[in-house]
Amino acid sequence: MFGRFMPREGNFFEIFNAHARYIVDGSRELEKLIEDLDEAERHRGNIKVAEKSADKLTDDCNDLLHKTFITPIDRDDIQKLMNGMDDIIDVVEDIANTITLYDVKALPDDAIEFARISTQTALQVQQAVQMLSDMKQADQIRQCCQEIDRLESDADRLLRTAISRLFREEENVKTLIKLKTVYELLETITDKCEVVSKIIEGIVLENA
Repeated sequence: MFGRFMPREGNFFEIFNAHARYIVDGSRELEKLIEDLDEAERHRGNIKVAEKSADKLTDDCNDLLHKTFITPIDRDDIQKLMNGMDDIIDVVEDIANTITLYDVKALPDDAIEFARISTQTALQVQQAVQMLSDMKQADQIRQCCQEIDRLESDADRLLRTAISRLFREEENVKTLIKLKTVYELLETITDKCEVVSKIIEGIVLENA
């Protein structure tokens, strides 16, 4: 009897979708920042806005969880998914902060390629999240997750190649340390996206 008077379902999928959009927005801004360091502060500011907006959505999701008796998917999965997505946008902001605070004056083409892979991976996360409310699209969701895995592997290979090139060609030790840090952070974006893809695959497995 009591359960009938408690809030049901909630707008969790809307929150997921909105958060995923901020991840994509932040990733695109990071790509622009890396391509045009002269405008780094402006892009960094836009990323900060996206990250704060995503944080607000995470808080909203937690509040909704406390108010909702019956959730559309497992409560733990909701928290894992939101926290996982929040980790992605946090790393995006960390990279923007690192580039500006380290006063990086130039970034090689490898950094641009990292940023492009990161944006592609974020887009796949967004597509997978958008389909979560309809388990009839389970196969398409899995395809997005497989693509995320592929992109993460691409980023792994690029990291090995980029750092190898860095140690062969960069003679300035300070620059080497700065770029190595940026490369490793950029690769972390795809790692965090892969974590989210595994959470999504688990949700599909339980609910499809």
